Amino acid sequence: MREAGAAASFAAESGWRRFRRDRAAVWSGWFLVAVAAVCFLSPWISPYPYMEQHLAESAKGPSAAHWLGTDLLGRDVLSRLLQGGMISLCVGLIATAVALAVGICYGVAAAEVGGRAEDALMRFVDIVSTLPLTLIVILCTVVFGQNMPMIFLAVGGVSWLTMARIIRNQTRELKGSQFVQAAESLGQSRWGVFRRHYLPNLAGTIAVCATLTVPGVMLLEAFVSFLGLGVKAPMTSWGLMIKEGADIMEECPWLLISPSVVFALTLLSLNFLGDGLRDAFDPRASRR
Repeated sequence: MREAGAAASFAAESGWRRFRRDRAAVWSGWFLVAVAAVCFLSPWISPYPYMEQHLAESAKGPSAAHWLGTDLLGRDVLSRLLQGGMISLCVGLIATAVALAVGICYGVAAAEVGGRAEDALMRFVDIVSTLPLTLIVILCTVVFGQNMPMIFLAVGGVSWLTMARIIRNQTRELKGSQFVQAAESLGQSRWGVFRRHYLPNLAGTIAVCATLTVPGVMLLEAFVSFLGLGVKAPMTSWGLMIKEGADIMEECPWLLISPSVVFALTLLSLNFLGDGLRDAFDPRASRR
């Protein structure tokens, strides 16, 4: 068991070394850290309150006073961009956390029960995957209201399916390994096996799935907000800002360009980071 733990630790260390050699992934990670820091510090560093209106400054282009211009109500676009980033990132992180919690528990439980029960659980996942998940999120926001907790739960509640499949497959492999069987023969509880053996060995897979789930979740939230069913005014998100900018893109192109560029760069960075982690922690990569 000690040798197995040492092997897992060495594999993780090797994975991080491979990740650090991937410049695109590393720079993407630093970019995301910078964006998140600026957005979450927006209440203190924004040049103006994001709800503050100055109708005399309505629909003005970028200037020294307003670096990214103002919207139709005279609100500073930069301040709203930072506030919208905080909302979009919160939705991405919290909804992904919900998806991870459900997916990990479901996948591990399916692998643990085995047999026909496992087949039934995975067939349920297959059936749910065929449903129009975006429509389900829209219906949830319409029926239960457009509030932030509902958006977190609705988006996260439809994003766990892929995670459940991956965790189930990984857990089945771990379940048949010698160190897990040795722990079971020594009388270790199922919770102990999960905490000491499953979770550490699944950490790399979970990290990869998380970084690849966040952009999908943010894109889904942006789509829902684009339809006007997401974040309520006067609050905003990048998706809502893109929707507002698209409505008057010919008259005020700066209202569409700034949130679109930041949103696209964030999604691109998340994908680069996810790809880098996947390549670094792919077991086949260690044999190259």
